[in-house]
Amino acid sequence: MDNVNIKENFLSLKVSEANDLKAKRPQSEFTSDPASLSSFVSRLSSNFSSEDEKFMRMALRQAQIAFDMKEIPIGCVIVKDGVVIGKGYNQVEQLKDATAHAEIIAIGTAASTLDNWRLDGCTLYVTLEPCPMCAGAILNSRVSRVVYGSPDTRFGGCGTTVDVITGNALKREVQVTGGILADECLGLLKGFFQQMRLEKGDTGNKGI
Repeated sequence: MDNVNIKENFLSLKVSEANDLKAKRPQSEFTSDPASLSSFVSRLSSNFSSEDEKFMRMALRQAQIAFDMKEIPIGCVIVKDGVVIGKGYNQVEQLKDATAHAEIIAIGTAASTLDNWRLDGCTLYVTLEPCPMCAGAILNSRVSRVVYGSPDTRFGGCGTTVDVITGNALKREVQVTGGILADECLGLLKGFFQQMRLEKGDTGNKGI
């Protein structure tokens, strides 16, 4: 199975898989059903501001850059005192680096801007819920708040699949808000995988 097919699995859960996951995690799961997704997102995204939406749209623009480069479209910006100090988009294929996720790159650019690896008081905005690797980097870099768009039902590290943040061994408090512009964030991901299948000549009706 190639990398695109592996990666797209988290967006195309079979009904049986989704039902099984829902039974195990009734408060932190959504399926491809719009009503289920809407209900889940409404629980997540009740605590955000117009500023949060503004910065998430900036993260979406980073994700679009990744899309145009045929990378899985995930984008991230890091903000301190209302100013963007770091940004990044997924570059795993371009850099041939499994760790080159949007969050990792944004954390690096933010640290360079501040000339300090400690990102206390910073908010990280990312279009897809951080994976466990990125959640660990968020803790290590001392980011104070995480705001994500779409939940990740396969690899989410902020509570949807596993929770690296809450009750972490480092005893660092990180506020997490999810579900902001979730439909737009998820739509970009779906559009990417649909385009990749078409370019591979796969016209089968296996929509996500």
